[in-house]
Amino acid sequence: MSDETSVQIQVRVNGRMESGRAEPRMLLSDFLRHALGVTGVHVGCEHGVCGACTILLNGAMARSCLMFAVQADGAEITTIEGVASGKTLHPVQEAFRENHGLQCGFCTPGMVLTAIDLLRRYPNPDESRVREELSGNLCRCTGYEGIVAAVLDAAKKINLAKLPSKS
Repeated sequence: MSDETSVQIQVRVNGRMESGRAEPRMLLSDFLRHALGVTGVHVGCEHGVCGACTILLNGAMARSCLMFAVQADGAEITTIEGVASGKTLHPVQEAFRENHGLQCGFCTPGMVLTAIDLLRRYPNPDESRVREELSGNLCRCTGYEGIVAAVLDAAKKINLAKLPSKS
């Protein structure tokens, strides 16, 4: 990479300010993986159809292989590495574990982040909504049954956690 054509990019990734240099044509997925070492962002199709590169960009789901790194300058990015709270899994991650929503794990980061975004927008989805929302994420191992069950289970757990406690 030539320093003459590369630009400095600063982003908040998983709560930490990060910066690096990127050519104007460098994809955000490549910048995250290679410049910042955030390897939970997987690269599959590089056309935005498989969902492996899914991130949360300023709180909303985005395909990092469809964006240039320079477009994310100043943005807040959450990847799978930033979802858990210390050693405590996010409810969606826990539901994937409990409902056998993963096998090889390649699609899992994108599936989990898609599910988090889905549950932010639709706190009480039905099975049809979950299937529709996950349709942009490809999994070659699970057959989707465990994934759909995991998202529905996570929705219940998140909604139960929001209920006021009885005192």
